[in-house]
Amino acid sequence: MISTQTNLEKIMQERKSVRKYKENVEIPKEKLRYLIEQATSAPSSSNMQPWRFLIITDQKEKEALLPIAFNQEQIATSSAVIAVLGDLNMFEKAEEIYNANAALGFMPQQVADNMAANSRKLYGNMPKEKLKEVIQFDAGLITMQIMLLARDMGYDTVPMGGFDRQKFAEHMGLSDNEYAVLLLPIGEAAQEAYGTSRLAVDDILRFK
Repeated sequence: MISTQTNLEKIMQERKSVRKYKENVEIPKEKLRYLIEQATSAPSSSNMQPWRFLIITDQKEKEALLPIAFNQEQIATSSAVIAVLGDLNMFEKAEEIYNANAALGFMPQQVADNMAANSRKLYGNMPKEKLKEVIQFDAGLITMQIMLLARDMGYDTVPMGGFDRQKFAEHMGLSDNEYAVLLLPIGEAAQEAYGTSRLAVDDILRFK
């Protein structure tokens, strides 16, 4: 049996969904930028990196979001709200992404050209609802990284799917190719989150 706990395991166990935040705590924008930059090591479908981020730090803007987020107080009391967005036109950056891969020596240019062309064809012809499924999957991967990195930096988070996406898009002036996947308040906990139980591993795992 594995008996020692790694630092990563400790962070994973410490991470909780916090809804009570210390008010008027400012997180420097440089730290928030660094957080996002580090999280982009997350994998994504065909490396299309469809995630986009809008970080709301202005207090009046956060308060304006309250009715859009069904008056959940963490929207206004957290230091910032990270809106994780999806770009439905992410495939338009296929050449940029794969040319960079070739320039960095990760693959020959011919392979990069073929992969860029294939990605453009695949995602460019994909039905919108199916494309959203792909983007939501990728957004979940990077959001988990953001939450773990935030905990390692001494901050807490809570992922929120409960908000009016249409009103959020209108209020924030999102482009037609962008949509909000989730909101992620971040800040310093004013009150510890409740512990949560987990199903026994034998109830959720089987081998063949």
